[in-house]
Amino acid sequence: MNFNFSDEEIQLRGLVKEFTDSEIRPLAKKIDEDEKIPHQLIKKLAKVGLLGTAFPEEYGGGGFGEVGYCIEQEEITRACGSTATFIGAHQSIGTNAIYIGGSEELKKKYLPLLTSGEKIAAFALTEPEAGSDSFNLKTTAKLVKDKWILNGNKVWITNAGIADVFSVFARTSKGITGFVVEKDFKGVYVGPSEKKLGIKGSTTNSITFEDVEIPKENLIGVDGKGFLVAMSTLDAGRLGLGACCLGASKEILEISTNFSKQRKQFGESISKFEAIQFMLAEIAASIYSMESIVYRTAKNYDLKKDISKEAAIVKLLCSEAMLDNADKGLQIHGGMGFSRELPLERFYRDARILKIFEGTNEIQKLIIGRHVIKNNGKWKN
Repeated sequence: MNFNFSDEEIQLRGLVKEFTDSEIRPLAKKIDEDEKIPHQLIKKLAKVGLLGTAFPEEYGGGGFGEVGYCIEQEEITRACGSTATFIGAHQSIGTNAIYIGGSEELKKKYLPLLTSGEKIAAFALTEPEAGSDSFNLKTTAKLVKDKWILNGNKVWITNAGIADVFSVFARTSKGITGFVVEKDFKGVYVGPSEKKLGIKGSTTNSITFEDVEIPKENLIGVDGKGFLVAMSTLDAGRLGLGACCLGASKEILEISTNFSKQRKQFGESISKFEAIQFMLAEIAASIYSMESIVYRTAKNYDLKKDISKEAAIVKLLCSEAMLDNADKGLQIHGGMGFSRELPLERFYRDARILKIFEGTNEIQKLIIGRHVIKNNGKWKN
């Protein structure tokens, strides 16, 4: 496979890098400390088209597909994991669920509003008793005349505190089904923001639905087939997460290398010490591996290939590598790495969630293992 990026993708990377350096990087520390992304920054992201990068132009998107989306997330995460998480929840899962499963009428109604940033999306699947066991939903939807009546609770929903539109999954008489629910529908209640270890600027809230009336046409796909939509949506989300791991690791390598050349111990730069060189080498090796699997899998996703196994591998390997890279980067910086004066401790805190959301790494191993067993250990692309 040709891993060269197109001229358009190279231009996209340049645009995102320039925007990140000028608009996001100066705010990254404050976003973490204030535990919110400024509304003005969200408006700027929307204005330059970074809230709909992946989607076709006919729906107001940038037309760059999953490869373009991964480029965006890679560059943004070099500065701020919280901002990348906000974009991921909005674009890659909240909006993408509608794009993957919605009718043409539903897509035309909501996608232009979401890709333009006029409205913000969230993806509501997780419940108190349905985290890794996502099939065990207790939220229910019943069809009464021409409306669906929704009741239940969702937890750990990224963007819930700022979202206008939710892609919600509930159980009907036919099985799990997806719905588009607007924040202003009567009976939708969003709880207070969770206090978290990392990605603090990304809002995470619970949602309660009490006899919420949903228009019949707001069904995402087919009644009873929503679980497949949710899982397909998470496949794309896992690729974006891999790109985030890649971008953050590149930033860690760069700042750790520069620090090691400036920091002197025993009369010379610590970059000359074999122990430091080994850590930098291991980070570099992981970056090469991550870059290869992220973009190879994103390209196959854009080619409409089944990448569920590969997406699980991307999520598993990249999140494990990122946490290890953050630890190595902090170790290279020594005491300064533990200080909030430098971004290493933020990268370290932000990295921990990567092994949990978009499906825990244990779940990724189950997905991969089942594919392996099904194919008798034969690798199939």
